[in-house]
Amino acid sequence: MRDYNPVYGAWCLVAVSKMESLTPNTEVRLAVSQCIQTLTTSTNKEDIVGSLHTLHSYLDEGPESKTTSAQRAEFRRVHFTRTLQFLISNIQADWLHTLTATQRTKLWDGLFLRGPPDQALLVLMEGIGVLRPSAGLNLLASIVETFLQSGRLADLLSSYCQEDGPSDSPQLRETLLGRIAALPDLTANRLHPNNKPLFLPQQYYPLLAAEMLAALERTCQALKDGKDCSLTFVAQTLGKVCIQGHSDLVLAVMAPRLSVCTRSDMVWQRVCWKLLEDVPQRWMESVLTGLVQAVSGPDAFGRMIGNLVLKNKKAQFVITHKLLLLQYKYETRVLRIILGYLAADRERRPLLLQVLRSVCHAWANPSAVKHTPLEQQLYVSKALLLCVALLKDSELQELRSELLQCMLGGMQSHLDSGVVQIRRVGMVVGECLSSHMDINGTKLTFEYEQDDETQELLSLMNPPTADEAEPVNSESLVCSIRSSQEAKEITSSTKNKSSQNQAEPRPLKADPDSDLDSDDELIPYDMSADQEISQASPPRYLRDCLETLISSEDPVRMELSLRAAESLVRKNVFTAREISVQLTKVLLHMEDKYNINGFLALRQATMVALTVTDCIPVTQYLTTEFYSLNYSLRQRLDMLEVLAMAAQELSHPITDKGQPSNTIVATHDLTPYPGDNPTHWRQVVEKRIQSKTKHLSKGTTQLPAKATLNRYAPVAGHFFFPLLRNYDKPQMTFDLLGSDHLVLGRLIHTLGLFMHLAVNAPVAAQMGRALLDFVWTVRYHVDQMVRRGVLFAVCSVFLSMPSQNLLTDLCDQLFETRTWLADVAESDADADCRSLAVQSLVLLDKSLKKQLQDPQS
Repeated sequence: MRDYNPVYGAWCLVAVSKMESLTPNTEVRLAVSQCIQTLTTSTNKEDIVGSLHTLHSYLDEGPESKTTSAQRAEFRRVHFTRTLQFLISNIQADWLHTLTATQRTKLWDGLFLRGPPDQALLVLMEGIGVLRPSAGLNLLASIVETFLQSGRLADLLSSYCQEDGPSDSPQLRETLLGRIAALPDLTANRLHPNNKPLFLPQQYYPLLAAEMLAALERTCQALKDGKDCSLTFVAQTLGKVCIQGHSDLVLAVMAPRLSVCTRSDMVWQRVCWKLLEDVPQRWMESVLTGLVQAVSGPDAFGRMIGNLVLKNKKAQFVITHKLLLLQYKYETRVLRIILGYLAADRERRPLLLQVLRSVCHAWANPSAVKHTPLEQQLYVSKALLLCVALLKDSELQELRSELLQCMLGGMQSHLDSGVVQIRRVGMVVGECLSSHMDINGTKLTFEYEQDDETQELLSLMNPPTADEAEPVNSESLVCSIRSSQEAKEITSSTKNKSSQNQAEPRPLKADPDSDLDSDDELIPYDMSADQEISQASPPRYLRDCLETLISSEDPVRMELSLRAAESLVRKNVFTAREISVQLTKVLLHMEDKYNINGFLALRQATMVALTVTDCIPVTQYLTTEFYSLNYSLRQRLDMLEVLAMAAQELSHPITDKGQPSNTIVATHDLTPYPGDNPTHWRQVVEKRIQSKTKHLSKGTTQLPAKATLNRYAPVAGHFFFPLLRNYDKPQMTFDLLGSDHLVLGRLIHTLGLFMHLAVNAPVAAQMGRALLDFVWTVRYHVDQMVRRGVLFAVCSVFLSMPSQNLLTDLCDQLFETRTWLADVAESDADADCRSLAVQSLVLLDKSLKKQLQDPQS
């Protein structure tokens, strides 16, 4: 038997122990991967629900939990964030829409509301920042609203107060701090105009203040239980919110509660002092400025901040200098609170004497009297009188000489001023100082007009009153704020319901003496026009529509998205321009797999709306793809029809309001090809010929049609010239000049339509020359539809090009064209071609005669 090696045995024990320690981690990783795989590939609802339940099991903390504490800790530490990110990335998946509302709230929403709150909030805010306006964005906004209403923000703040709180990097903590402090701004940028009321600053910041109070209360209880705590994160949150300008909303909730709690509880006082001490220096001023305006009196202010003014240089500068000498926008109550706070404690009274000397120097400074606003001089005068009123007799005797010098010099400077109000302030302050110092029993008296300012200055010498009454019953502040918000929501919903009920007709009341069990007199409802209600709802956002058309396999969702696409494109112009080419590509390659009623018309209408909304990018895409490989003839014809319909809609005149007179073109009103209805084009040509013909009569003359602006003229070249680029290059699946004469006829007709719509456009002459060069090579084509298109294109050139350009730009081609038209009018086998040729000849002769008779026309 082999001898035992103690070193080898020890190594084996270590290896075994490591394997055992990795086992829970491996199990959690495999289970989570299996759940994600199931949610990604499975279409079975039971499997999907089972996977969500498995993920929930790692968040259960009760005794009935099926997972161990080590597994739950591993899931929270490693897999929770990735799981939430996966859910958000698949927010448009079909399996989510198969869940009922109850299942979605419990299984999908619950994962965001039960795990670590800091991770959940970061993932939710990241998702709101990434998603564009869609139903998924609304879902995330609802979850964040529930997150805030259910007290998860207090759980987040409390977790950072505990000694065993989350250990993260400073960068991650700074990111979380920014998300909490700026949540209304972040949501407003993404959800406008469908923002939640709770995300507005007027509701969010009071709720945040209540959550901070709840976290502080849990911290006090933990300290009483002998646990170590940290208030750094809560202090940073308070400072961040105050520096962003929301100190009034936050401290209006926190100050009364802190004032009550610090009155008799020393633990609360320690917590409050530590909270303010941990506020970063760069945010200290905003916190103190907001707090001094929110407290009820100097005693409450002293209980909250303690001797912070002695420990923190920034706080000392703000309280003893900036709020007294550099700023003058605050009420007199703020001055009373600041100076009363300095005078309330023996250790802080030296700062009061220091403040008095600074204020005396500022009040007596002749330059300050001349160059500072009247409001600031009045503010400094109030501070001076309040300081003097708070002095003890011993301090007054010590500062008598300085005060006397200040009084004499300051009065002289004020009385020399040419402003009546400044002289009056100097008189009042001089009277008050002389009366308080009692110099040899003499008092200064002046004659001045009494007003509100003088009365207020005189009242400052009276002893300060006690703090205002503070709320006592504030134990359930958090619950009251939440309940008030819920009450507002319930009230608004009740009003909506009541308005709906008032709009609906109410049935007549039955006779109370009639038999209640009888229903013979009830009038049945007319249900002949009722429609079956689908569980799926049409998309409200264009991006949801795009995601459904790309990835969904649900026939109902596909049909609803296709039917809503056109209206969404026309209503959401900015969003449509962002995804116009992508959505056009999806629609162009889309097949009618589910036998949707009116599929071709719906698809075509949406593509036309996209082309009209974002003209140049979509037109460039369609004209480029027309000559690309791997397209069927049907798809190429679809491209031409969409371009033709969009050009017709863009050519409508723009009204005075800047909108086209008719923005939606019905499909049945369009004639995409002259062979379908040649009479229509003959009428158009006859109408244009009549408009250009001179009638000699003595009757009233009809004014020519006035040229109007339209949206097509500036972009006509983008429709026209790219289609002439590669017509003579045969491809493996597309030979335009060979066997695919149907597409050739449609192409020539479409180009003629573009030319016809470009009348009075600057590019019309260039388009006319290019079009004649193109159709000249196929004027004797064997297919009559192609010849009709050629003749229509020639008519469009003669109609749309200015008369002077016909002679200057097409002089060499006109005689050949006239000879060809005469030959077609006499010998072409198709009657429509002969008729179009005759009309073209008449139109050409009229234009040439008009130009020769009046060259300046």
